[in-house]
This record gives sequence, C-alpha cells and structure tokens, in this order.
Amino acid sequence: MCKDCGCTISKESHSHDEHHHHPNPQLNDSKTVEVITKILDANDKEAAHNRAHFESHGVFAINLMSSPGAGKTTLLEATIDSGELKIGVIEGDLETNQDAQRIIAKGAPAYQITTGQACHLDAFMVHKGLHAMPLEDLDLVFVENVGNLVCPASYDVGTHLNVVLLSVPEGDDKPAKYPVMFRAADLLIITKTDLLPHFDFNIDVAIKEARKLNPKLDILQVDSKSGKGIKQWIDYLKFKISLR
Repeated sequence: MCKDCGCTISKESHSHDEHHHHPNPQLNDSKTVEVITKILDANDKEAAHNRAHFESHGVFAINLMSSPGAGKTTLLEATIDSGELKIGVIEGDLETNQDAQRIIAKGAPAYQITTGQACHLDAFMVHKGLHAMPLEDLDLVFVENVGNLVCPASYDVGTHLNVVLLSVPEGDDKPAKYPVMFRAADLLIITKTDLLPHFDFNIDVAIKEARKLNPKLDILQVDSKSGKGIKQWIDYLKFKISLR
C-alpha cells in the first residue's frame, strides 16, 4: 500500500460492508476509510477535469499500464516511428527522466513525473503534465504510468482508454493473479512475442484468463522490436480516435 493513500483499495470495494472485512486492520478503521474515499473522490473530479481539457483540444488520451519492463516505452517509440500520429507522452516513474528522454530523442514531446515513493500516477499529477503538452499540435497523449500491476488500475487519471501490457517473460498467469488491472483495461497488448519459443507462455491461457475477467477486452499481440503487430496497433488507435 502507498504510505500516503491506501491505493490498494479499488473503487469497486468502497462499500462499508467490504471494508469491515478487509484483511489489513489499518483499512478497517472508519477514519482511514473516510480519508481514502475523500482522496479517490477528489481524484475522480480532477480526472473529469483532465478529460474535458483533452477533449477541448480534440486530443485522445490513453493510460498505458504494465509491470516494469513489459515494453511500454519501446511500444511508444515504435508508435512515434510509424509517423502516422502526432503524440505526446506524460511519463511516470519513481525516479529518473530516462523514459522521457527516450521519447524526446524520437522527436515527440514528453513530460516526466517522478513520484518518489508513490506506486502510481493520479489525476493531479497528470494535470500538471497535460499543461506541459502542446495539445493543439497533437492527436494523442499517452500517460505512461508507473510500472505496477496493482495501484494504477484504481486511479482514473483523466484518459479515455486504459491499455495494459503483458510481456511474454512475465508469464501467462498474470491476469489471474492481478485481476483488478485486467478488469480495468479496455485493451490488453501481449508484448515481446518474439520470445515465445524461449518461455513457457501459453497465449491461449493468458487470453482465456483475461477474457474471463473482462469479456469485452480487446487483445493485440505485438513485438515492438521487430515491428510485428505495430500496424494493427496503429490501426486500432486510429479507429478509437475516429470514434471521438
């Protein structure tokens, strides 16, 4: 749990009945629950404001989530390299600006948020980032969230779409182990598919478990290094943008 917000409580679990059975005694305290609820409510209001701000500029926004090392930044680099969309990136990491520098080196604007000990971005952090984006020149803004399969799923940051990456080296059991993240996603991208011959990863199992949690989940398979699946990813983005 984050030391400041109790972010492991998902928005779906905010009833008093569920809270009083929570295994963490600290989260059974009514004052703690009240504080966490207020934090999430304030976050949701700021998220709505962020979304309205994106929409007023005609910009589509995506919350990109995954475990560390699943390939979020590499996917963004491939998206920029396609040259088919004008994108900006709000980067979230505990420390360093390495990912933002990678995006800037590809010729796209990026704004780095370092969260210190917080394991996710929230709507207030993203609000600062969106004001650093040249929105009038962009089609799409990605929020590259902190690498984590738990906390980011519980915080609306004001985007239009939630995308989660699952890389082959992580294993096909992650949807079952981290259900909140996969329930919150609109799209699952299975990444690093070139490594399938070297890992015990069953794509059918991963898809079955993910769809069991979220029957409406869209799914793509991508290898950003070789470019396999990138065209389908770009086409998916264009389609989603066209619906706005």
